[in-house]
Amino acid sequence: MTQVTDHGGGVRSIEVPIPDNPLGHTLVYVVDTDRGPVLVDTGWDDPASWDTLAAGLSACGTSVAEIHGVVITHHHPDHHGLSGAVREASGAWIAMHAADTAIVRRTRGTGPERWYSYMTDKLTAAGAPEEHLAPLRAPRRPRALPGFSPALPDREIVPGELLDLPGRRVRAIWTPGHTPGHVCLHLEEAHPAQLPGQGRLFSGDHLLPEISPHIGLYEDPDDDTVTDPLGDYLDSLERVDRLGAAEILPAHQYAFTDAAARVRELLAHHESRLTDLLTLLSTPLTAWQLAERMEWNRPWPQIPFGSRNIAVSEAEAHVRRLVKLGRAEAVAGTDPVRYVAV
Repeated sequence: MTQVTDHGGGVRSIEVPIPDNPLGHTLVYVVDTDRGPVLVDTGWDDPASWDTLAAGLSACGTSVAEIHGVVITHHHPDHHGLSGAVREASGAWIAMHAADTAIVRRTRGTGPERWYSYMTDKLTAAGAPEEHLAPLRAPRRPRALPGFSPALPDREIVPGELLDLPGRRVRAIWTPGHTPGHVCLHLEEAHPAQLPGQGRLFSGDHLLPEISPHIGLYEDPDDDTVTDPLGDYLDSLERVDRLGAAEILPAHQYAFTDAAARVRELLAHHESRLTDLLTLLSTPLTAWQLAERMEWNRPWPQIPFGSRNIAVSEAEAHVRRLVKLGRAEAVAGTDPVRYVAV
């Protein structure tokens, strides 16, 4: 049964399933405007997900064909996956931050073979063992990967500016970290239940009630810029905290209040994790060795192949933050590179 929630004030959410994923679903928000409904994210590109989205819109008293626009919080396929199908069915525009649009454009021009090669090189440099690298080098590979043909947005979300949503005040808040172009959307209108605070915030994956979003390196096969995603994320958390939103409408789990308390929890979580990593780095370790020793939601031997790649990227992001803070450094002459606390 399609789950639709009315959040009041012309805002509803639809639980659009993510196949074979512990997150379960993406909350796609339907925002009424004077020009017709606008979606905040669209969900995973899958027939069952499409059917659920269509059924949810029907329950909201509208249809895919009536969608006026699509605002994407970030480019990941559980958020942007169905955007192209929605645009094709309705003629809706698609808006995204320029940094994530650049990723979409690059992804559309990067075949799976190029991506596998890039990931093999990255994991080799991180110290991954040969048994982990072997599947990436195998001649038989999937013909496609999720999200490899994403829709190219036709509008740009400009940080700090109001979106072109007639009859609504929705301001774009740039919150890089989970992706370089992640945005939250501040609905600068009185809360329909008169909760204290400054409106509501569509938070995407930036601020979730019970989950700390994945913060890994921004992957770009053609760019060797040294980024600091965790630093970006921590700065973005404080930026969102200053908004003082009365309620958070996230892309997963459920809506919640007291954003300030959740921000404090997430800042403390990452500071604790950085401290734990410094203890681990009393001995020089590669990024792979560090990931093996970090605390995850299950023991390392039980973490599946794809999730290990994500874990290594997260370990690298945390190490990069420690290096930038002057609390760790690369050991000269090591290959693969090992890091040590200083």
